[in-house]
Amino acid sequence: MKTFCTSPLPFLGQKRKYLKEVKSLLQHTAPNGTYVDLFGGSGLLSHTVKRHYPNATVIYNDYDGFSKRIDNLGTTNQLLNSIRALLTGVEQKAKIPEGIKQQILELIKKEEQKGNYVDYITLSSTLLFTMKYEQTFEGFTKQTLYNRLNKNPYNADGYLEGLIIESSDYKAVFEKYKNTPGVYFLVDPPYLSTEVSGYKENYWKLKDYLNVLNVLDGHKYFYFTSNKSQIVELCEWVESRKEKGNPFNHSHTISMTNKSKNTIYEDILIHNITR
Repeated sequence: MKTFCTSPLPFLGQKRKYLKEVKSLLQHTAPNGTYVDLFGGSGLLSHTVKRHYPNATVIYNDYDGFSKRIDNLGTTNQLLNSIRALLTGVEQKAKIPEGIKQQILELIKKEEQKGNYVDYITLSSTLLFTMKYEQTFEGFTKQTLYNRLNKNPYNADGYLEGLIIESSDYKAVFEKYKNTPGVYFLVDPPYLSTEVSGYKENYWKLKDYLNVLNVLDGHKYFYFTSNKSQIVELCEWVESRKEKGNPFNHSHTISMTNKSKNTIYEDILIHNITR
């Protein structure tokens, strides 16, 4: 079977650059072990483990619905072929003229009206400016379109073969498998302070990111993060305050809502003037 070195469909945050290191680390793990990919994303890590260890049990938590995108790949390729026909004469990476944009939008709208699945992540990757993602038809109508289509159709044959697919919150999947003897957890949550608009859940609070660390206790794991998140530095700081504890203990909080042009946020005042 083909071994994929990258996700067969566009996906923000896939770990293709880490595959060499992951394969090297797998040499020190069990060929018949259980590997649980808690934040499965594009499934590339799960696919890599299963190809490396065919006899391993690999659980792919497809919370973002990537397998549905693959199941509907035929429909997606047909739509992209129709769009390619409209883009004859439009240079690669060039802005798509308004008239052709409207024809493309009409094609997409007809797919929705027929009840067909529309893969907006793939459409975003092929028709929007780099790193821009829309997940609805309405959002697409507001964007400038560019010709970024590949010449060839997408192919994902056999990509998820052999994987056990779950589709739940990572905490539920962790609870299900945490007591499996010798289990390995692959933990690749959305990074703190990085773009997450391509994910189904695109906003986490700091507490959500920190709660993920609970799954690491007492288990073997592959954990991915970024220097932008500074999670490691935060954990080191917390450890240095073991005796002092939470600096906000016994304090009081005042918050108020502020609005800017594009966002609503909370300003917070924390005080302790009674000590």
